[in-house]
Parts: sequence; structure tokens; C-alpha cells
Amino acid sequence: MPEPESRWERWGLIGAFVMACLITVAGIAAIFANQPQPVTFTINPPPPTVTPGPTATPAPVVVYITGAVQQPNQLLTMPPGSRVADVIEAVGGFTDAADMARINIAGFVQDGQQIHVPAVDEVFEVVEESMGVSLIDVNSAEIDELTQLPGVGPALAERIIAYRQANGRFTSLEDLDAVSGIGEAMLGELEGRVIFGP
Repeated sequence: MPEPESRWERWGLIGAFVMACLITVAGIAAIFANQPQPVTFTINPPPPTVTPGPTATPAPVVVYITGAVQQPNQLLTMPPGSRVADVIEAVGGFTDAADMARINIAGFVQDGQQIHVPAVDEVFEVVEESMGVSLIDVNSAEIDELTQLPGVGPALAERIIAYRQANGRFTSLEDLDAVSGIGEAMLGELEGRVIFGP
């Protein structure tokens, strides 16, 4: 049988084993120590985009044209932003009898508006009464004719024309009260001096 190991040999073996373990642990620790630190990525979502809301589409306008044009008494549907000249062109243009100086062809048309092209010899807007008082038709008179009325200056005459172009013909004296600058006192002065033609 082999002789039993001496005490010093046993301690030597134990010491060698411990040393091997320490070297192994130190090597593992060195490997982990040399590994790069993990990189953290932060993903930021893109900022929300604002979606513009739908824009309103302007509606077509419907106008009625009468007077000295090639195709009078027509109800027309025109694109938004149309001018009086566009309406006149749509009905074939003026006739030879048209008094083109008395209509503003550059004006914008409004929905529900009546456009009347007067003839050169058309004088229905000023009618002589038997008492000798001139009656002014506020639905067709221009600035120089409206200023013949008491208390009506050029600025007020322009507002009267602009109102009827935007809202249609006046049908009564009370309708004039809606025009800025015309009050109850002026309506009393205008009574008997204005008429409301077609």
C-alpha cells in the first residue's frame, strides 16, 4: 500500500488548489471588468403634426339680369367672385341700346342680386309728378340722381347703392331705414319723393 501523504504535502496540495481557484476567479473578474458598458438608446417619438381643418368652399351665386342685354330676364348661377361684366358676358353682352356708363361692370355680384342694364332712353328712375316734384327710383338711380333727394350726399348715395347691390331691391320706404345714415327723420323727408321700381 502507498504510504500516507505527509501533512506538508496535503497542505501543499490544498494551497495549490486554492491558488488555482483564486487565479480563475481573478481571470473571470478581469474579463467582466473589460466588457464595454451597455449603451442605452432613447427613442423619442416625432412631434404630433397638426392637420389643418377643411376650408369652406365658397358657394356659387344666383343673380337675375334684366334690361338692355342680348338675353334679358335670365336667372344665372355664377362662380363665387364673379363681377357684373361676367354676368353680362354670360347673356351675350350689351345691346346697342344699352347705356353702359350707368352700370358698374367691375362690381362684384352678390347672391340674390338683380342686375339691371338701363337703355340710353330709359328714364323711369326719374318721373315727374303732376305737382312738379321729381320722383327718384331708388332701385335704379345712380349717385348723381340720389343726391337730388333731401339730406342725401354722395357718401350716403354710395351706401344706398351698395346696400341694394348686396341685398336686392328696396320694396318700401321702411327698407331704406336699414341703410346706415338713414333714420326716421330722413324717412319723413323722403316720403313722397322716392319710388320703388322693378
